[in-house]
Amino acid sequence: MPDSNRHALLANPHIRLSGTVDQDMYDSFRQQLEACPATGPIIITITTLGGDPEVARMMGDDVRLLREQSGLEMMLLGKIAVYSAGATFMSFFPVDCRFLTETTRLMIHERQIQKTVDVNGPLRTCVAALKATLHEIEHSIDIEEEGFRAIIKGSKVDFETIRNRAPENWYIDCHEALKLGLIHDVI
Repeated sequence: MPDSNRHALLANPHIRLSGTVDQDMYDSFRQQLEACPATGPIIITITTLGGDPEVARMMGDDVRLLREQSGLEMMLLGKIAVYSAGATFMSFFPVDCRFLTETTRLMIHERQIQKTVDVNGPLRTCVAALKATLHEIEHSIDIEEEGFRAIIKGSKVDFETIRNRAPENWYIDCHEALKLGLIHDVI
């Protein structure tokens, strides 16, 4: 589809998401998705300061499955802020189906954990609690790196760059995102 046609479609999205990425956003996403036409492309907009990365992955997986099973083209337009879990959601769209509005910024960062481990009781139980926390952290890092690879796939950003920039909350304005090949165009 020519870019001029795509740009016109982006002005009238089928699904509009804004706010915290959470179960309420997922419920809204599913309701709006079910009301979409059976033919594409399907346009989704998102504005978010972040939220639950697992909900973002769940929405993204719904997009991936629909695209793979139906062949529908699905495009994402980020507006104003696509931070954290919003960038995770964006990673489920191929670069040529990602767009940002003129004043939008992305923010990519490491996953975070806030947890207290209580080492108290029988020694084997203490070891098990510590190992369980370590496994949680290790698997969260694996999931994080999968997401990093997905968002940079097809772009000019290499894995080391994103991994090095993420700990400091990497803010990327729309024009830099275009230059880096993280999106197809700025609208």
